[in-house]
Amino acid sequence: MTNYLQRLALLCPALLYLAAPAFAAGFVAPRAAAVPGGVVTFKLPGPAGERPVVKFGDRQVLVARQAGGWIAVLGLALSTEPGEYHVEVQQSGSNPRQIAFKVVDKKYAVQQLKVAPAQVNLSPEDEARVTQEREKVRTALEGFTPEAPATLQLAQPVPGRRSSSFGLRRVFNGESRSPHSGMDIAAPQGTPIKVPLPGRVVDVGSYFLNGNNVVVDHGQGLMTMYCHLSNIRVEMGQVVKSGDVLGDVGATGRVTGPHLHWNVILNGASVDPALFLPPPPPKKPPAPATPPARQAG
Repeated sequence: MTNYLQRLALLCPALLYLAAPAFAAGFVAPRAAAVPGGVVTFKLPGPAGERPVVKFGDRQVLVARQAGGWIAVLGLALSTEPGEYHVEVQQSGSNPRQIAFKVVDKKYAVQQLKVAPAQVNLSPEDEARVTQEREKVRTALEGFTPEAPATLQLAQPVPGRRSSSFGLRRVFNGESRSPHSGMDIAAPQGTPIKVPLPGRVVDVGSYFLNGNNVVVDHGQGLMTMYCHLSNIRVEMGQVVKSGDVLGDVGATGRVTGPHLHWNVILNGASVDPALFLPPPPPKKPPAPATPPARQAG
């Protein structure tokens, strides 16, 4: 079977990508957080060969096999208002049904900055370019391929500290801007950026805001995006596997220094990448104090 898939991959690499999830050892869902920019999960019964179809509004939701049933994983946009919502579930042999859930508010950090107006406001020419480029990237991010990823637990693409967290809202000279839609990871110029899951490259570009930019489709509406690269090492349509290097950390685009801006997108919504990372190890309790040695005599 392995030799057959290897020969098939030479003819059509995308087929190997689509087949990979079938050999997964187990599916790990992200940590659930029913907040704007968070993730909601739904456990669904059903046999292995009959994947339910789950929709949130007009968008299809990621559904993967897990623990003898199915799990639907819904991403919530930062613009989602707190309140009552529902997903619609269609399973073989039954009428569509709704599952309700509640979104609660979350207060993300706000950063007040005073800068020169020229550093904030774009010229009409640059604004037109940004609008055109944003539409191109949005089209790539809203794709939906049928096979689900093997897991939703992601490895951090580069080592380094988090220099700016998801959801941070910056206020420039008293004017509020859109909240931060990804995670910034501080890393030296040229640090290799590794793919966290198998997938296919669906957008490569050099953009005004994002700089050198790559988008990878991991299946069922899960996308990851990498911005400000100094160098891109993949091509449009290329099939990649976990650990492949897609580029290097840089400072291209609208930035002040080298770092990786990393987005995780689910059913078209940018969500908090931290929910997809392995949980941090528990802190070890402090060692008990050693009593001073007693002197003889």
